[in-house]
Amino acid sequence: MIRSRRRDFLKRAAAAGIAAAGASAAAAIAPGERPERAGDVAVLNPGDRVPLSFFIDDSTCLVNMGHFCMPQFAEAWPDSAEYRRPWRSWPREIPDAFVREFGEFCAEHDVRGKYSVVPYPACVGWLDRELPGWSRRELLDSLALVRDLIAPRFDIHPEMISHTRIIDLATGRPRAEISAATMENSYPCGKKSVDELASYLAYALRILGNCGLACEGITTPGGFGNGVNSELSLAVQQAVGDVFKAEIPHYFKYVSEAAESTRPVLEHVRGLTSDAPRVTVNVPAATGDWFGGWDGNEPPRGHRYATDDAAGGRMVELIERGEPAVMLCHWPGLYSHGTKRGLEAFKRVVLALEGRFAHRTRWMTISAMARYAAARELTRVARDGATISLTAPFACPDFTLRAARPTGAPPVLSCGGRPVVLEEARAARDLAPGRFLRAEDGLRVCFDLPKGLSTLAV
Repeated sequence: MIRSRRRDFLKRAAAAGIAAAGASAAAAIAPGERPERAGDVAVLNPGDRVPLSFFIDDSTCLVNMGHFCMPQFAEAWPDSAEYRRPWRSWPREIPDAFVREFGEFCAEHDVRGKYSVVPYPACVGWLDRELPGWSRRELLDSLALVRDLIAPRFDIHPEMISHTRIIDLATGRPRAEISAATMENSYPCGKKSVDELASYLAYALRILGNCGLACEGITTPGGFGNGVNSELSLAVQQAVGDVFKAEIPHYFKYVSEAAESTRPVLEHVRGLTSDAPRVTVNVPAATGDWFGGWDGNEPPRGHRYATDDAAGGRMVELIERGEPAVMLCHWPGLYSHGTKRGLEAFKRVVLALEGRFAHRTRWMTISAMARYAAARELTRVARDGATISLTAPFACPDFTLRAARPTGAPPVLSCGGRPVVLEEARAARDLAPGRFLRAEDGLRVCFDLPKGLSTLAV
């Protein structure tokens, strides 16, 4: 499967949009174990609805990463015209009032996804200690706003430690040399072991833990991890599991292009028949950044996600295909140097999708998408006549399957040896946990799948 690394993809997308599938393939990552599956039983999207999600990069508390990253990138890549922009005239802060406006709109429309919190943003200051230029009270209030308003609907990720300079873990200071080789966007230059990568990830995760922010995954800054793709996947599993005891660690690094699948990819699956199965879920985005760019300096082109009537756009294309539709943007782009043009474009896209596809889609966090993907692909499905047996290594809400029906009787569900009452839904829009729907192509059943054995008599 070809997936573009984000930094390369966004440069192309800004100029030409999504074209033929990506320029560089991810290094081979072992998929690991897979269970047996009955061929006449299909696991559908949750609730038979297309997952929607919104991934936000370069977000943090107060610090405008566009302003503070630009001079550091310019010094590391002096020949790049992209980094010779008038950053001094841009706002140094993205205020909490903007966070609140964004968060309240998302709460009203149940928008969910992933929100990065860079723990040492552009080396300005440590979120669990001090942020020079802002008072201690302002920092604490900003963290509380993320915890109370953003975290209930967006999984929090570190986007590594600084998003600019590589940090020496022994000293907590940036490397003395300033070059492309000492920037997180190109870390590591050369091979690194799983343990070395996991130590770097864990350092970032612990800072967010000190801030009261729990994480089940990480986001890579730009090209972080290029060349050590398999090791990075295992390092995510190790670091997130060690620091936060996450059952299903996940990460965001890639963008799926054009006609390739946007489903999450399961990597390094081990111990499926044990009490502690292991997996890393690679959850891709599916769009370019068309709300304002990584630095907030691009004009919004929200119609590329969805037109105002939701008749076209990348998100519409994916919904019609029945594949996860994941928007990508950068926080400074939503703020757009204080004009909020990116945010207004985002609101129009959400309202357009809601107006046309409300009953065919469901907003999901990245961790919910990762969990559903793990249950969808790793649950053993066996069939003996009218009885379907499901052996699940992970519990999963809204688990939905379709099966041929040899009988006309209502289905009978048992989870963990206990009967579960199922009610009949009148239409597809009414399908929800504890309901079934009779359809021409088979029986659809939606329920909360527990870990272990469940049976369904159809």
